[in-house]
Amino acid sequence: MDRDQAIKLMQDLLRRVTEKKASDLFITAGFPPAIKLDGEIRPQSERALTMEQSATLVRAIMNDRQTREFDATKECNFAIAPPGIGRFRVSAFVQQAAVGCVIRLINAKIPTFEELDLPPILKEVVLSKRGLVIVVGGTGSGKSTTLATMVGYRNDKTRGHIVTIEDPVEYVHTHKGCVITHREVGVDTDSWHSALKNTLRQAPDVILIGEIRDRETMEYGIQFSETGHLVLATLHANSANQALDRIVNFFPDERRD
Repeated sequence: MDRDQAIKLMQDLLRRVTEKKASDLFITAGFPPAIKLDGEIRPQSERALTMEQSATLVRAIMNDRQTREFDATKECNFAIAPPGIGRFRVSAFVQQAAVGCVIRLINAKIPTFEELDLPPILKEVVLSKRGLVIVVGGTGSGKSTTLATMVGYRNDKTRGHIVTIEDPVEYVHTHKGCVITHREVGVDTDSWHSALKNTLRQAPDVILIGEIRDRETMEYGIQFSETGHLVLATLHANSANQALDRIVNFFPDERRD
């Protein structure tokens, strides 16, 4: 399988994900390409992929920067948007010395509060002038989608500047009442540190931090909220109590009081 064949096969598989409204596409050696539909893995071929085939397929959807990052770290997260097919979030990795990836379909339409059945109080929260809002949950629980809905509502109802810092950018908002600046780590900025350090110079009203992942991002989130900005972020945790434990554990003992 050459690169052109791999690109065509990946486009066909991604188109199938979109048409069937599947949630994910799985590429891994020793198993056929498979989609997850209604919570079940469904192979899309009778032939299992070889290690060489899975590596060629995964690398076919990477650009040069992503390829360099993957070669250096053996993992890479990024978004792709094949024309006429859709937008997807990719998590590429190595397992048992074989290259694989999971590709998640991102809904192009920003859901409404009603469609997600979110508490109406969140409408008031996202219209606040300042504060720190952290959406917590496990993988695939809808954290990013919830934030996208909140940003979409703010975009409809107010006038201002919303800056998002993500890795990768998932939902792409159009300018409505607000100017929206999407910044993807590794594409539009060299690092989380660089993006966060320069955010206040961009005159934001709302700052979305895609994920609170360490003490630095947590400190920036707190700092931004204390200087009169509304900060929206996600954190991997299964409950509010676990989220608080994670936040506390970001800091050394002498700062936890």
